[in-house]
Amino acid sequence: MTTNDKIPQLRMLAPESFRTKLTRRAIFQMGTAAAGLAIVAAACGGDDGGSGGGTDTTEGPGSTEAPGGTLASGDWSRVINAAAGTLAMYTWGDYNDPLLVGEQAEAAIGISMKVDYYASNEDLITKLSTSGGNSGFDIVAPTGPYIPQMIEKGLIQKFDKSLIPNMVNVDPAYLGQAWDPENEYSVCKNWGTTGFFWDSTVITRDLVTWADFFDACMNEASGNCSVLDTGPNLWGAWCWANGKDWNGTDAADLDACEAFLVDELAQHIKKFDSYPSTAIAEGAYALSMAWNGDARQAYFRILEAGGDPSVWKWALGTPTTELWMDNYCIAAGAPNPEAAHAWINWDLVPEISIQDLQYHGYHTGMKNMSQLIEELAPDLEHGDMIFFDDEQVSTMSTQEITEAIDRQVDILNKMKAKAGA
Repeated sequence: MTTNDKIPQLRMLAPESFRTKLTRRAIFQMGTAAAGLAIVAAACGGDDGGSGGGTDTTEGPGSTEAPGGTLASGDWSRVINAAAGTLAMYTWGDYNDPLLVGEQAEAAIGISMKVDYYASNEDLITKLSTSGGNSGFDIVAPTGPYIPQMIEKGLIQKFDKSLIPNMVNVDPAYLGQAWDPENEYSVCKNWGTTGFFWDSTVITRDLVTWADFFDACMNEASGNCSVLDTGPNLWGAWCWANGKDWNGTDAADLDACEAFLVDELAQHIKKFDSYPSTAIAEGAYALSMAWNGDARQAYFRILEAGGDPSVWKWALGTPTTELWMDNYCIAAGAPNPEAAHAWINWDLVPEISIQDLQYHGYHTGMKNMSQLIEELAPDLEHGDMIFFDDEQVSTMSTQEITEAIDRQVDILNKMKAKAGA
């Protein structure tokens, strides 16, 4: 695929295969997995209460027909209530346009925001679990399959959906997911995938498979390679490279994965970095495992730093890779839940959502995405790193939460100790 061209026409922005991947599978397992999970993780879906009824009531980018009347993008009297004040968000790095969590939020809805970042769902859940309901955070953005355990452990609270009327702007394909069928706790923030990004002046061959990625990390990019700072993703990459199901729990496979990742790969890793784009622009890595949006951001940051982005290449890992959906949720014990509802509602205004998309580089799940891009972001760059067709989505697999997750995190910790990173 080419990543340096603007895309005047986007083919499939909400492919049917995405709906199949996320709604026709049992994507989480309860029982022993939930009981033994000290690092339970989170996520969300999103709905107007109809669980993906599919009727498009959007009047256009500037206004939305909500239950009880029309809510124009500038009319916040029905949703702010006591929202004025400070809003604390705990989220993934580089996951919102700084303007939207800064001066625009304060100007539009009277909210001053404080944002902190985590590297993995495990870090998020540990933080919320150990706080006893007093984390100080209002909004969190966990990944889908983790939400049942978060609900069970009381880490997130139900929405007052009357305060989020703009939920109707979300495409039904991204609503009513198995982890939250009625969208009582969550609404889609973004969805994306995982691949790798490399400097073709250092690694002159094409990298196609996850086996290629590991080989290059241990050879041309040895000492200049970064991987995501999350155990399930590293376990996943090993499985994808070896024809295994990353939702499997076979002890022999886990042992083989640990032997490779700890004893063979770890010594070549420079850093465990869930957001490598800035370090890439600074020349820190020649090869990085990355989520698609962060890799896309690297192109712009390389250019801003005076480098040559054209020598960098991006690829989805094959033969299989990840499909994930992150979601907005409100933390239990949130100091300012009214502000949390107001900000989420504002972020679901199409113009705001597309502004955010242009920054972070992930599909935001809006209805009529082709039309929105044409009207609001006609010069969108590297769109093929945001929007994937059915063939690409068919190679993606969604994580299940199994009893093996603690072992996956243990492997990550052993890798870090071995790498000294």
